[in-house]
Amino acid sequence: MKCPKCGGEIPFYNLKPNCRHCGVNIMYFTQEEGLIRDAKRTELEGASARMIIARVKAEFIGSGLVIARLVLALVAVAALLVPFGSVSYTLPFGAGTTLSLGLIGLIQGFTGGFIPQIFNFLKSTQFAAPTKLMICPAAVLVAVLLVDVLIVLALLLGFLNLTKAAKFMRGASLAGAIISLVGFVVSMIVLHPADGFASAQVAPGFGALAACAMFLAEFFINRAIIKKGIEPVYRENDLKRKELLKKVRKGEVNLDDLPLPIFENEQEHEERMKALEEALRAEEEGKEL
Repeated sequence: MKCPKCGGEIPFYNLKPNCRHCGVNIMYFTQEEGLIRDAKRTELEGASARMIIARVKAEFIGSGLVIARLVLALVAVAALLVPFGSVSYTLPFGAGTTLSLGLIGLIQGFTGGFIPQIFNFLKSTQFAAPTKLMICPAAVLVAVLLVDVLIVLALLLGFLNLTKAAKFMRGASLAGAIISLVGFVVSMIVLHPADGFASAQVAPGFGALAACAMFLAEFFINRAIIKKGIEPVYRENDLKRKELLKKVRKGEVNLDDLPLPIFENEQEHEERMKALEEALRAEEEGKEL
C-alpha cells in the first residue's frame, strides 16, 4: 500500500492511521481528496444542467415572440373544435343523427358508437353518396391534426436545437396552411347544402379556414423568431465547463489535475465566499450552544 499523499510504502501490518513518512491521516486525506474530486465534477456537470434549463427558458419564455408562439400552438389545436363539415342523416321513423367533423364531433361519434357505423353507411345504397362526400373534409381534418401534433412536438423538444426547431415549425406551419386552404376550397365546392339527399344533408364547415389562419400566424411568428434569433442566456464560463467535461469523460484531461474551483468569475467568487461565511457562522453558533 502506498500513501495517497507522498507515495511512500506502508507495510500491511502498519495499522496506524497516519503515514509513517509524511504523517498525514490517510483516511481523512482520502476522504478530502474524494470530496474535492466530487466538487470538481459537480461544477462541470452542473454547467450542463444549467445550459439545458437556459435553453428551455429561451424556448418557452425567452421573448414575447416565443410566448406568442406557445399560445398560438395551443390555440391552433383548439381551432380544431370548429367543424370542417357535417352530414345529417335522416333515419327511419323520423329519427336522425348528425356527424360533425371536428374534435368534439369525432369524440361524440366514437363515444356514441356512431363512427364505427360509417363503414355500414358506405355500403348502403341510401347513405353511401352523402357519406362519401365527407371523405374530403375528414382527410383535411386528419392532415391538419397531424401537422398540429408535429408542431407541438417540435415545440416541446425545441430546446435541443432552438434554431432547427423554429425552422421546422415554420415549414410545418406553411404546409398546414396550404393543406387547410386547399381543403377548405375543395370542401366548399363538394359540399352543397342545396344539393341535399333524401336520406341526408351535407354542409361545409369553416374549421379548415380557421386552421389556415392559425398556421399562417405561426408561420410569420416563427419566421420573425428565426430572423431575430433565439439565443439562450448562459451563465459565464458554462460553455467552457461543458467543453472541459467532454475532455474529462474522454480521458483527455485528468480531473485531479484541475484546480478548485475550475472556473470562477467575480459573481461566483462572491457567492462562494458568502456561502463559506454562512457556514462558518453556523459552525460558531453551534459551538456556543
